[in-house]
Amino acid sequence: MQEKIEQLKTLLHEIHDLGAASAVLEWDQQVNMPRGAAEDRGEQSATLSQIVHIKSTSDELGKLLDELNEHAQTLDKDSDDARLIKVARRHFDKNTKVTGKWVSAFAKETAVAQSVWEEARATDNFELFRPHLEKLVDLRKEYAEFFKPYDHVYDPLLDDFEPGMKTAEVQQIFSDLKKEQVELIQELSQQPQVDNSFLFLEYDGDGQLEFGKKVITDFGYDWNHGRQDISVHPFTTSFGLNDVRITTKIVPDFLSPCLFGTFHECGHALYEQGIAKKYNRTPLADGASMAIHESQSRMWENLIGRSKPFWKRYYKDLQAIFPNQLGNIDLETFYKGINKVEPSLIRIEADEATYNLHIMLRLEMEIGLMEGSINARDAAEVWKEKFKAYLGIVPPDNKDGVLQDVHWSSGLFGYFPTYALGNLVSSQLWEKMLEDNPAASQQVEAGDFSKILGWYREHVHQFGAKFEPQELVMKITGQKINAAPFMRYLKSKFGEVYGL
Repeated sequence: MQEKIEQLKTLLHEIHDLGAASAVLEWDQQVNMPRGAAEDRGEQSATLSQIVHIKSTSDELGKLLDELNEHAQTLDKDSDDARLIKVARRHFDKNTKVTGKWVSAFAKETAVAQSVWEEARATDNFELFRPHLEKLVDLRKEYAEFFKPYDHVYDPLLDDFEPGMKTAEVQQIFSDLKKEQVELIQELSQQPQVDNSFLFLEYDGDGQLEFGKKVITDFGYDWNHGRQDISVHPFTTSFGLNDVRITTKIVPDFLSPCLFGTFHECGHALYEQGIAKKYNRTPLADGASMAIHESQSRMWENLIGRSKPFWKRYYKDLQAIFPNQLGNIDLETFYKGINKVEPSLIRIEADEATYNLHIMLRLEMEIGLMEGSINARDAAEVWKEKFKAYLGIVPPDNKDGVLQDVHWSSGLFGYFPTYALGNLVSSQLWEKMLEDNPAASQQVEAGDFSKILGWYREHVHQFGAKFEPQELVMKITGQKINAAPFMRYLKSKFGEVYGL
């Protein structure tokens, strides 16, 4: 049977390599490609996607998995081979339900739509993007149809990013969370507001990059197997465990996006760089799910990057780069400023207390678009209505409203809930890490992240996609994903910042 395991790995390596080539094209499109090349890139992406789909659904792969199924029953269920067979089988079963024609059409449309979205956002022109949004919504509805019967039309989309999780499960978690978060936000709003005006001065882009690179080098980002570039929307991509790249975004008159965006994407990259190399070029060389992935990025961005111990170590370095802007701002004022709680327009710039409301809004929008209760042509106006209901403010335009995120132009319906779930998981894992490493705060203050990173390497990163998300969280913490640790964290932190 070992010979058949090796045959399976050979086939999976080929599929992975083709997927990596496709990822290179996507990275280049968002970092380097001239806008006018979108149509050609769409054709290239469609061709590659079709080849990947053919190989991913081949009779040879299906027959091999059938032959290995019995063998897998004789193995320790947590062995690498058993888990590889299980995950490969899951991918095969999903892929064989989807037609090659759909895969090609989707790849072509997303390549063009991303380029159009960039222009539409830059010019605040929703009508330019609207036909592509309508097409992508139709394509994702068509995709869901491949997986009938389902409990909810959104389930197949969510399952792509959170294996095994159902729409009803997420809605229940969010329903429980929303009440507590809104109560906390209302309580904080009654306190004197903190000042963060110093964040909105002119900050040289090179200086922003210099500071971010210094910090993520200290975090443990391996530049020998990664790089950082600039893109319209920050992202992380991997072409294999030895090539994990990040991008960031520079806003000249707002310090936070580049700083915290860099920390965030580094968190994703540290996860990918920490997966056991023996899984490289197989389906196990990935995160357990996007919520687990987001737990890592949100942890480095917020639990560490917005903490007081962190800034006790790094604030003088930032002041040295920006003496005119921050020289007269003391540490306490800076710390409170970067943790100001206030409803805002942009998700990636939102504070920790209001962030999940941005996600709940998007989940409601996506479910409505898939169910048909919201028409894609009306998305801009519906967005404004829901934004007012969730956050009490109305976007003055569409570039900071319905056009602010890249996800829909990439066809990533089902992705957004993972951000909020990631917030919850980040706090659950952090509490457990603190039990095992109670000196973590002192380590952060010293700029020594080796033990913290080492803990996550041991308990999360090395396993890649070997375990399903709920299974992994249960294995580490003894509980399934829940909101209690996250709410404890929010109440403790912001109670201190606002003097409750």
